[in-house]
Amino acid sequence: MKKYVLVTGSCGLIGTESCLYFHERGYSILGIDNDMRSYFFGSESSTIPNREFLIKKLKNYEHYEVDIRDRDSLKKIFKKYGSRIECVIHTAAQPSHDWASIEPTTDFTINANGTLNLLEETRNNCKEASFIFTSTNKVYGDRPNGIYEGSEFVIDELDSRYEAYYKNSGELYSVSEDMSIDMSKHSLFGSSKLAADVMVQEYGKYFGMNTVSFRGGCLTGSHHKGAKLHGFMSYLMKCIKSDIPYTVFGYKGKQVRDNIDSWDLVNAFWYFHQEPSGGEVYNIGGGRENSISVLEVIELMKRQLNSNWNKYEISDKNRIGDHIWYITDLKKFKSRYPNWKITKNINQIIKEMV
Repeated sequence: MKKYVLVTGSCGLIGTESCLYFHERGYSILGIDNDMRSYFFGSESSTIPNREFLIKKLKNYEHYEVDIRDRDSLKKIFKKYGSRIECVIHTAAQPSHDWASIEPTTDFTINANGTLNLLEETRNNCKEASFIFTSTNKVYGDRPNGIYEGSEFVIDELDSRYEAYYKNSGELYSVSEDMSIDMSKHSLFGSSKLAADVMVQEYGKYFGMNTVSFRGGCLTGSHHKGAKLHGFMSYLMKCIKSDIPYTVFGYKGKQVRDNIDSWDLVNAFWYFHQEPSGGEVYNIGGGRENSISVLEVIELMKRQLNSNWNKYEISDKNRIGDHIWYITDLKKFKSRYPNWKITKNINQIIKEMV
């Protein structure tokens, strides 16, 4: 009997990688994707090419052009396959910090209500399945900026980046799962994802399901359809290669993110699926070794492309609730799954993008 993995947002960056990875390990794939990315960011960011790629490449891939807000359509899919669905990988989302403020209701109904629909159908039809949710570090709001009373760390400005240090010891700081999600400015996107994140936890704890929220930061890779409002490394690469102007929003271009390649993230999904637990939360990213500022990544890309592109400007205005700095503390996930590791460093990630 076939065993299935259901992937929402199956033609996006993480969805595509999930389909390829789990198919290679013997699973048949049920892909759900209705190309909302083209609605959010325009036709140039459409995921249709990825859909055609998956249909052509994967023998056991079935595609459903379904909106995750459409509960009735989801019911039909889940009822058809039932307990043969051994894993649900939920990547479908409105993913942009900025776009959420354009249509807050659309953002919330996709990110929060859509997630609830999937949790319910999983509970009713394949309760033993692993439910893997791609959350976001935006659930912490702007607390990683160290601006709130009682913060245990301070952020300093260096030549090309910001860096965070423990106040007492001066040691380098990174963000663990015990950072508070309360009393900070989250952005509308961060709020809708937080609602989904907490619901995923609750279904694990209340109903005894195998649920997990992976709180990622900059997820990237060669399958990314970068756009001006989402997927900054992919879009920046496009700007440099195509000689397009680029705007850096605030923080002098010294804002820092740790980047994780989509393969390494999906490999973490695999480890959880092999040994799942209920209502779990993990911060996931590239860690300090894969951290880089916008200014630093521009120079790295220019070197790898042998380009003298210089068409970027730095705006004084940062995005509301945005992070000055964010580096993931991976200790919790590595302690639970000690054999998992980052396999692609920042240079390899950029090289594959090139």
